[in-house]
Amino acid sequence: MGMLFLFLLGFGLAVAGGVTTIAYMNFLPAGISWYEFFIFIQNRPECYFLPAGFIMMAIALYRYPNT
Repeated sequence: MGMLFLFLLGFGLAVAGGVTTIAYMNFLPAGISWYEFFIFIQNRPECYFLPAGFIMMAIALYRYPNT
C-alpha cells in the first residue's frame, strides 16, 4: 500500500511540475531565448517537482514486490 501511495504522489508531482514547465514555455514566443528560459526555470521551485516525481515513481516501481 505504501508503494502505491508513493507512486501516486510521484505521479502527481510529475504532472504538476510538467504543467508548470510547459506553462512557462509561453515566455519563448515573447522573445526570450532557450538559455534564458532554462535559467528562469532553474530558479523556480515548482519546476523541481517534475524530476522529483520521476524519482519517486522510479523508487516505487523498483521496490514494488514482484509476485
